[in-house]
Amino acid sequence: MYITITPQKLGVNFNQSSQDFVSYLEKENEERTLENFEYFFNQTEEGIKPDRVVAEIDSNTAKLKRSEPKFYSITVNPSKRELQQLKNHPEDLKRYTRELMKNYVKAFNRELNGRPIQVSDINYFAKIEYTRRFKGTDREVIGNQPIASKIQTLKDEIYRIQTGTTIGNLQALRDKIKRLELEAPHQLNGKRIVQGMEKPGPQSHIHIIVSRKDQSNSISLSPGSKYKNSEVEFNGKQIKRGFDRDTFFAQAEKSFDKLFNYNRNFLDQYTSRRDFLKDPAKFYKDLLKLPHPQRIAALKLMRETGLKLPPTIPVNQVQLAYKAFKALKRGVGIAVKSSSIGI
Repeated sequence: MYITITPQKLGVNFNQSSQDFVSYLEKENEERTLENFEYFFNQTEEGIKPDRVVAEIDSNTAKLKRSEPKFYSITVNPSKRELQQLKNHPEDLKRYTRELMKNYVKAFNRELNGRPIQVSDINYFAKIEYTRRFKGTDREVIGNQPIASKIQTLKDEIYRIQTGTTIGNLQALRDKIKRLELEAPHQLNGKRIVQGMEKPGPQSHIHIIVSRKDQSNSISLSPGSKYKNSEVEFNGKQIKRGFDRDTFFAQAEKSFDKLFNYNRNFLDQYTSRRDFLKDPAKFYKDLLKLPHPQRIAALKLMRETGLKLPPTIPVNQVQLAYKAFKALKRGVGIAVKSSSIGI
């Protein structure tokens, strides 16, 4: 499970309206007929149209400064294995989103009228998308870039010949382009992968737009808070504050596992990703401590994602903390990213 939480920005400034973001989330509907439109939903409703989303999010910003985020985007990207566990993609993803947002509010150290905030106190809208397209930052597009540059040079030469600014053999140039297309290292259905091409396989994911202010427009709920659990004096009162991201991400995957009876691999766990980033020696030691079947499954997944394992697995603590992990760090990084562990 790969989940991100981001404030919506335009350059260095926070977006003052949700209009552009909501319009972006309508991109898949541009290719659908009206009866097949995918609408927004929230904790209790479905079939919500984009104009209502914009109106409610934009009006829920009392006392927020221009320098403060008005809303946040939560993107939920289940892995291929997680998607395969679902029986009914749309309904299961909506069901999971509603559980996820319960986890979201529980991660806040905030109260409303003397009680912990509840999911009914927040203002959010969610939408499912079913496709993804290759971006310029994807490794396949980057890997094909040298070929793409050569092809573009040949196309530029063809254009100059066609416009009469130079002379040359058009057919020979076109033949070169065909050969280069076949030489591209990353192909999809016999075609060179380029930016904008639709990605294959299950790609369902969820976009959530959540207001920074609660439904009553009285308290600010920032998942970007640098505090996890603290109190501050405000107008003579002690106010709780903070958002525990670790708790949110860990509970998000536990909710998925419980809902869909999913047997999560070691590499699929949020704590594994966190330990890899913050305490790599612990990550590798925990891997070796796994029961034999789970360790074999994790190592198999590593191999599938391109990790070159050493001929023997070191057992000495010094080796674990230094030599072994140093040798494996690059490969494990690829494996962790490929297994959709994210923060």
